[in-house]
Amino acid sequence: MIKLKDIQKRYNTRAGFTYVLQQINLEIAAGEFVTIMGPSAAGKSTLLNIIGLLDHDWEGEYHLDGNAVHTLKPKQRQALNREYVGFVFQAFNLLDSLTVYENLDTPLSYRNVKASERAAIVCDTLDRFGIVAKKDLYPSQLSGGQQQLVGIARAVVTSPKLILADEPTGNLHSDQGEEIMALFKKLNQEGTTIIQVTHNKDYAAYGNRIINLKDGWME
Repeated sequence: MIKLKDIQKRYNTRAGFTYVLQQINLEIAAGEFVTIMGPSAAGKSTLLNIIGLLDHDWEGEYHLDGNAVHTLKPKQRQALNREYVGFVFQAFNLLDSLTVYENLDTPLSYRNVKASERAAIVCDTLDRFGIVAKKDLYPSQLSGGQQQLVGIARAVVTSPKLILADEPTGNLHSDQGEEIMALFKKLNQEGTTIIQVTHNKDYAAYGNRIINLKDGWME
């Protein structure tokens, strides 16, 4: 599903180029659950943002499900992001001015799904995640665990083929973290490809492969 060849990310500074990622060669098959680990500043989130089509300033070749991403214009990459990717952020990134229901409805509206269909999908998703009672609340009225649950619900509401999770349990206590990881495992068993970044070895074990980064290199 994913093939990266000689991916590099660098910044031009007064002292010359500073590399965040160097010569990343990686293949991830559809249906895998992959964990990316490494110390701070290893390039983990940067790699996830490139895979998720959020970062366009890089070098190398990237193929996503047969699409040559490196040849596409930003608008084409954005369309591919909406078609394939669900992103779960550590900081939740929910829209504070929207209710839980509206936060789930928004990604569907971007994909031009009819209002009647959106309503059915959102209601099914609310029920699946056990947050029907929270649908009219705003993010500020939810606990951290509830916000992250909504964040994951928002990521999967469009039934993406690929879920990317950047430290999804970083702001949660252990019970909530285990609940989130069990949910990821279930989604993966249902066929969703998942790539997560985590520092937690226990949560890393939920995946079937671990990729280690250090100073921008794959070890």
